[in-house]
Amino acid sequence: MRKKIGLTGGIGSGKSIVAKIFEILGIPVFNADFMAKKIMNDHADIREKIIQIFGKEIYQRGQLDRAQLAAIVFNDKNKLSQLNSVIHPATIEAADKWMAEQSSPYMIKEAALLFEAGAEKNLDMVIGVYAPMNIRIQRIISRDQMSVEQAEERMKNQMDDQVKMSLCDHVIINDETQFVIPQILRIHQIILNTTKRIL
Repeated sequence: MRKKIGLTGGIGSGKSIVAKIFEILGIPVFNADFMAKKIMNDHADIREKIIQIFGKEIYQRGQLDRAQLAAIVFNDKNKLSQLNSVIHPATIEAADKWMAEQSSPYMIKEAALLFEAGAEKNLDMVIGVYAPMNIRIQRIISRDQMSVEQAEERMKNQMDDQVKMSLCDHVIINDETQFVIPQILRIHQIILNTTKRIL
């Protein structure tokens, strides 16, 4: 039985880099955040639901105005909740379909809001990526050209990092003092070993 593995971490934790390393190891990775953005643009029913919540102006020239959407939802928890109730089920469905098509010993679903969406229920294991808050803030500021206040606001809208990591089966520390690749290789081997026993 092929294992379904979740990969999660707060914004700025570095989970995308960890996902890339797993891909280099030959493990297919489903990027839930990327898929959610694609669904919001390409899925007619989802587009209509988003327009009902945010109005027609949320789409500009046929494309979702992500900057405008972010400005709304990160300042309105009710709107964020409405958006998530539309996007999360569609993304989970897309991930389940993708996983059913894979043939590798295990596959990874990378999602920032894995627990928030309830997507861990269909997975065999969850890997968390942890980085201290000060490092995460610096990464977000550098990557997204945000202020400290904006970065902190984004972080507030995600599950508390300590709680999230406590729910994970394995945690990769990405604090710029510990080597990440050996941690990934260790977990990779653990998963392969358990998969072989099942097979």
